[in-house]
Amino acid sequence: MPQNKELTYKTTTREGYREYKSDSKKCTNCPFLSQCTRSKNKVKVVTRHVWEEHKEKVRLNRLSKSGKILYKFRKEKIERSFADSGRAAWASLLPVTGLKNTSEQALLTAACQNIKKIVTHLAKLEKVCCNTLS
Repeated sequence: MPQNKELTYKTTTREGYREYKSDSKKCTNCPFLSQCTRSKNKVKVVTRHVWEEHKEKVRLNRLSKSGKILYKFRKEKIERSFADSGRAAWASLLPVTGLKNTSEQALLTAACQNIKKIVTHLAKLEKVCCNTLS
């Protein structure tokens, strides 16, 4: 907001950026024009991604005390999951092409990983239950 003047929304680009622009008529005689913009048409343009607000929330959460603690477990949980999906033995045996086929393969891989997690979790629960009953 140069000189406390609000930039007005003009458009959203195909890449997902909202463009806010100043009014060139108001900016022409502004004493701070050279500090605000170097454009020849004397218009200040600010772009902001449509997800920027959400990205800021995620960034603040990651930098919080609890976020830093959880981030340390990423290598054990998330990265391990990615490694498993890339190493799936059957994945290399099914060479697929096209968006639809690749999407189906990715969904099947994710479903298999989720089933594996559920089985592992249930096995841990059963072990805990069996130990408390003994």
